[in-house]
Amino acid sequence: MASVATVGEAVARVAYTASDVVLSVQPALGQDSEFSPALHTLASTQSPGVIAKEPEVLAIRHNVDPLLSAFGPLRSGKAVSVATSSSILLSSIPHLYKLAQYPIVIHVALHPYGFPDYSEITSIRQCGFIFLHSETLREGQDIALTAHSLALKSGKGVIHFFDPANSNHDNPIPVEERALIREILGGNASRELQAASANESYLYVDEGRQARISNDGLTSQDRSQGPLSASTEVPLVENTQTGEGEQSSIGSSARQSSADSRPTISSATSIDSTTSRPINSEDIYKIAAGIWSQLRSATGRSYHAFEYSGPEDADAALFVFGSTGVFVDAILAAQPSDEFAKCGIITARLYRPWLGVTLSESIPQSIRRIAVLEQIRKKTVKWGPVLMDILTSLRTGPSSTSAPLIVGHQLGHIEPATARQALRGIFQNLKSPSPIQNLEVGSNQKPRALLNDYSLEQPKVESAYMKILDQVFGNRLYIANRLDAANTGISAAISSSPEFGFGSLLARMEHRKRFINEVQEAAASCDFVTDAPRAWLLKWALSAEDPQKVNNLASEVISRLQTDGSKLASQLLASHKLFFQESQWLIGSDAWSYDLGNSGVHHVIASGANVNMLIIDSQPWSERAAADAARRKKDIGLYAMNFGNAYVASVAVYSSYTQVLEAMIEADQFDGPSVVVAYLPYNKEDDSALTVLQETKKAVDLGYWPLYRWNPTNEDRGEANFSLDSERIKQELEEFLKRDNHLTQLMNRHPTFSANLANSYGTEVRSLQKRRAKDAYDKMLESLYGAPLTILFASDNGNAESLAKRLGNRGKARGLKTMVMAMDDYPVEDLSGEDNVVMITSTAGQGEFPQNGRSFWEVIKANAEIDLSSIRYTVFALGDSHYWPRKEDKIYYNKPGKDLDARIAFLGGKRLIDIGLGDDQDPDNYQTGYNEWEPKLWQALNVDKVEGVPEEPPPITNEDIKIESNFLRGTIAEGLEDTSTGAIAASDQQLTKFHGTYMQDDRDLRDERKAQGLEPAYAFMIRCRLNGGVATPSQWLQMDAISSSFGNETMKMTTRQTFQFHGVIKSKLKSAMRGINKALMTTIAACGDVNRNVMCSTLPTKSAYHRDVHQVSCKISDHLLPATTAYHEIWIKDDNDKQTQVAGNALVDSEPLYGPTYLPRKFKITIAIPPHNDTDVYAHDIGLIAIKGSDGRLEGFNVLAGGGMGVTHNMKKTYPRTGSMFGYMSADKVHLVCEKIMLVQRDNGDRKNRKHARLKYTIDDMGVEVFKGKVEDLLGFKFEDPKPFEFISNIDTFGWQKDELGMNHHTFFIENGRIEDTADFPMKTGLREIAKVHKGEFRLTGNQHLCLSGVHDDDLENIKAMMKEYKLDNVHFSGLRLSSSACVAFPTCGLAMAESERYLPELITKLESCLEENGLRQDSIVMRMTGCPNGCARPWLAEVAFVGKAYGTYNMYLGGGYHGQRLNKLYRSSIQEEEILDIMKNLLKKYSLEREEGERFGDWTIRAGYVKPTLEGKTFHDDVAEVESDEE
Repeated sequence: MASVATVGEAVARVAYTASDVVLSVQPALGQDSEFSPALHTLASTQSPGVIAKEPEVLAIRHNVDPLLSAFGPLRSGKAVSVATSSSILLSSIPHLYKLAQYPIVIHVALHPYGFPDYSEITSIRQCGFIFLHSETLREGQDIALTAHSLALKSGKGVIHFFDPANSNHDNPIPVEERALIREILGGNASRELQAASANESYLYVDEGRQARISNDGLTSQDRSQGPLSASTEVPLVENTQTGEGEQSSIGSSARQSSADSRPTISSATSIDSTTSRPINSEDIYKIAAGIWSQLRSATGRSYHAFEYSGPEDADAALFVFGSTGVFVDAILAAQPSDEFAKCGIITARLYRPWLGVTLSESIPQSIRRIAVLEQIRKKTVKWGPVLMDILTSLRTGPSSTSAPLIVGHQLGHIEPATARQALRGIFQNLKSPSPIQNLEVGSNQKPRALLNDYSLEQPKVESAYMKILDQVFGNRLYIANRLDAANTGISAAISSSPEFGFGSLLARMEHRKRFINEVQEAAASCDFVTDAPRAWLLKWALSAEDPQKVNNLASEVISRLQTDGSKLASQLLASHKLFFQESQWLIGSDAWSYDLGNSGVHHVIASGANVNMLIIDSQPWSERAAADAARRKKDIGLYAMNFGNAYVASVAVYSSYTQVLEAMIEADQFDGPSVVVAYLPYNKEDDSALTVLQETKKAVDLGYWPLYRWNPTNEDRGEANFSLDSERIKQELEEFLKRDNHLTQLMNRHPTFSANLANSYGTEVRSLQKRRAKDAYDKMLESLYGAPLTILFASDNGNAESLAKRLGNRGKARGLKTMVMAMDDYPVEDLSGEDNVVMITSTAGQGEFPQNGRSFWEVIKANAEIDLSSIRYTVFALGDSHYWPRKEDKIYYNKPGKDLDARIAFLGGKRLIDIGLGDDQDPDNYQTGYNEWEPKLWQALNVDKVEGVPEEPPPITNEDIKIESNFLRGTIAEGLEDTSTGAIAASDQQLTKFHGTYMQDDRDLRDERKAQGLEPAYAFMIRCRLNGGVATPSQWLQMDAISSSFGNETMKMTTRQTFQFHGVIKSKLKSAMRGINKALMTTIAACGDVNRNVMCSTLPTKSAYHRDVHQVSCKISDHLLPATTAYHEIWIKDDNDKQTQVAGNALVDSEPLYGPTYLPRKFKITIAIPPHNDTDVYAHDIGLIAIKGSDGRLEGFNVLAGGGMGVTHNMKKTYPRTGSMFGYMSADKVHLVCEKIMLVQRDNGDRKNRKHARLKYTIDDMGVEVFKGKVEDLLGFKFEDPKPFEFISNIDTFGWQKDELGMNHHTFFIENGRIEDTADFPMKTGLREIAKVHKGEFRLTGNQHLCLSGVHDDDLENIKAMMKEYKLDNVHFSGLRLSSSACVAFPTCGLAMAESERYLPELITKLESCLEENGLRQDSIVMRMTGCPNGCARPWLAEVAFVGKAYGTYNMYLGGGYHGQRLNKLYRSSIQEEEILDIMKNLLKKYSLEREEGERFGDWTIRAGYVKPTLEGKTFHDDVAEVESDEE
């Protein structure tokens, strides 16, 4: 049988089982409490409860007013419990008085751990709660259950408190018995609570709610909306002592606590009725006694309000209000001669209400002396509260004359070894003629061995803002409440609070004023050794209030004082930091957002002091307060702006790093209070940067967290006070700006404004959109005749949508009234009113619904009340039977369609025909199954024999779009002018690729924007054309500016040696394109079915040779450039801001090389310079291997043709291919060779099937020699035999290198090519500053890195210093990381199936400890990752590659050639991180042990038998290590 070993676990399990909602209060979301591990384990395994089928566990940080979260579920009639440490109790007092009248249970673990302070219990003893105390592990379980039953049956709040360290050595006990819990709670507990739901809306005002009890002994609640239904009847029994033979729970302890002889606060005010009255202390005692009677009957364990343990004839006893374990053990081990051998121990199980009568009844008459031990360290009165309770109970009334002597003691920490000595001292004092009251027993200092209590530490993710502050202000930065600050006599918890920090800042300001006076006096003094300090001090004193001047002078002043060496100089240097005008900051959290009037925000702003506040809000958008509107989290920024005297900024480092810098600098410059509210959403303090980034993007994009800056002094300069730095703004802030009244109070805001406003509004918009779309369809169909047919689709890649629309058109042609809609656009409530319904869905991820069908499916799946018995339906599903090859994963094949078919049938729907299954493995893909399914549908609808059905026009293909585009014009210009949408037409999306831009949308935001009723977050990716990857410093600066002004503030260096910008919205697209052209660069033919950017090795060691080769790359690129003038007409303007028409008024453009339809597919050319294959020369349509002549200059090229990387998962007709050797060609003719190869491809490539249209398939279909012959025919001469060459690697060489001319070159490691600024690494800023002084070139590499080329020796030290300043000089990474690369993937790539760029660095980090262990840290292993199989990062040539298959799921490939010369092969299919790490760690360990001298990882995996070598592209899918399961 399962057991529990700690009291925290035992209590947590009971709380979970006996609650609907459990609030798990933790010191930090990434740091567990005593309760949280058990709670989260139960929640994650979806364990059922007794009250709720699946209780909800909410993790809440201790400093965000956690008890606020209890009101919402309590008022909705849910059983709520809280599991917390005692640290929240005092700050929660305002809530406790109100919560006491609700049936809530608060389980409190007393802290500090091992040395708890019970004063936090006595301080709140009058708040109206019932207090129960447990000591042992077994008691903890039983009293926790008692607490829940008592709360339900009394209607009052119960606090159950215990010392978690007291039961550390108890033996494990069995887990709770569900049947016992059900019996003790009563069978109808949950229903009674739901009947008691209330509509109160105030948090801090007492609404008069009281727990009541009926005259027949049943409890009820007096509520504003009516009385609570009666709760379970409880037998009201009298107190009974443990009978002889009964098992007592006290056993090895009498470990309990105490409570008030007066009636509880709940009886203070009430309106009596003939049927009920306020519940009083006696009622509570009787209910508790009844619960304990049930427990005794069921388990034999007995509990009482006060419990006595010890001899019945004892004359002395200890009343312990604290941790009793150490005393119990010492008394049990006492010798007969010990003074305390026959003493008893009294504890209070029911501390409040305190019933003095039961106390006197519990104590044997023989007791003449009682030592009261109170473990209370925060003494506010002379006499302890428990001592006063006992005196009131035993020394007043009729029995006072015979009452025992009562002596109070203060209990400190007692080690087990000194327990006997402590007891001896207690009893000596107790029995002395004049005992000392309040004698201290034990130490009042917590021993070092117990200093493991919750420690304050800055959450890891929050370091981003701290690092930015440090970068911006350096030595000037002063954080008043920093965690590591030294404050003598002040605890870290207090000194790190913003309130304490504000006080210390005010004191520091006063100190500086005094310091200025001291400096002024010193400047007039003659006590310096030299005269130099006086002059500098005088200058400084005159400028003391001017931050810029004083900071410039400070270093000189300090230097002069250090040189002087006089006593006066030493005195001034003792406060040398005050010579600087500090940038003074307080760091706070969103905990301040819950009670702004009492928070540090109010104090700072109201003071008008020149103090900067950085307030970090960590609440994720996805878990915002919409589910808990009663918490009423306020908007700190709006609150501060209402004052009108503060600088306010709302920032998010993971959205706009630049804006954060601007806000912090402006806050520092503002003379007055500044509030910078910084967004950093996380669920746990160790969340990855990717998680934080995704949450930030959602919040900023949807207006939940607008980025803005507000400076009330701007209007004095004629500037706007408010500057919006994000696209959207939430409604409250917009209303404030419209109102523009600084003095409006926050309370005048609409009370329901909160983060949940946007959600509810968006939901309503979405619902309205669905309704209008459906009504419009219905209206249109009214005029038609024939049977209705509703066609609903769910589609990710467009196939299901195309089928649905085509089916709709065919239905209309047969006389049916067809309506075609996406499932999520259809109002589900109308489904039962349809006649005939067809549902077509593709399959996403691991058997998931496509994005535009998920909401529809969730409603259908969750609602069993929908009656679909009147509809006829059928389903067609699209999938791939081999996509998930393992047997256990076969369920994913067409899972959405199968699930939908089964669910509709379950809800009563009648099948028109059986489900149709489209399989991409069939000869015609999904069309094979569809062509069998559709005729059956027409037959079922009796329209299969309709005559005169018109012929369907063929579907529009890319070839049609190109030929109708008028040489790539289309309607692009018109689409750019359309401001009603952020998108452009589908046909134009194909054409803009030729212009160097793709339309994308942010996939991180798709679901949220859809929920808000918004179109996707459309934006454009722009790719430059950069011949050979070489840019000038001025071009670099222009690219940097474009990324900041028009993009997402980052630049991407691609695997094809060019710049790429993301996040450019449509309205900024033209401006960005023009900016690129101003830098003498272009984007034409950077994408599309044309020859794209021509690549060239960087070769930093041979500059003259590189120049020769680079010139050839430029010549090829220019020679193959499209001739259309459409690019200039659409994007470029002349000096008069008019569109430039290069072709004048010519009506027809021309393309002498490409023709009107251009190429069948994209065409790529690269040049590699041996011995480094750093451009992957084998992977491209044309690969040119440079051959050096005897003079060391370029002679010619070996020509490869037919390389290509694109693949489709599980479609064996698609495969990667390495280029075939055609032969050698001289340098002066190679541009013609490239042209002729391209022309043969233009005329012979497959234009019907784009998956088969690349040059690699044309060459394989024709044969290498046939294709080569056609090229030679066009050339008029033949290829020569290839020249010898050798490659030794395909990675970059990092660090500094010198070329033959004495110039210096440095290759930076730019992980996955992303140029951006972060708090840890200001890379973008550093490269910008270097570009301002650099006189050479920037060379982009094919591995996404950057070579700073052509640095003269005279400039070398300056460049090195700048690199060090911006951390750009670090190339000391693991060989695996240096050899890695990844494509962009999520969130912008529409083809991505999994993460890549954002995930690969994390994966490598998790492998680096294994590399260290096996001595492989410096070994280069080429690892690549892509989000889909299209191969942008050329994964098929890597030694180990991971190719995305679904979110978080990858195919793993091994065996690629280290030189990029050999394709890899599938090793494992559809694996996730845990399996990836296991496999890689095993492989790396074996490789380190088994490899031969110089053997590369890819070669070893083949020799060791993990995979077989791939000798050519056509055998890529053969002999894979993991065979498809249906072939096993």
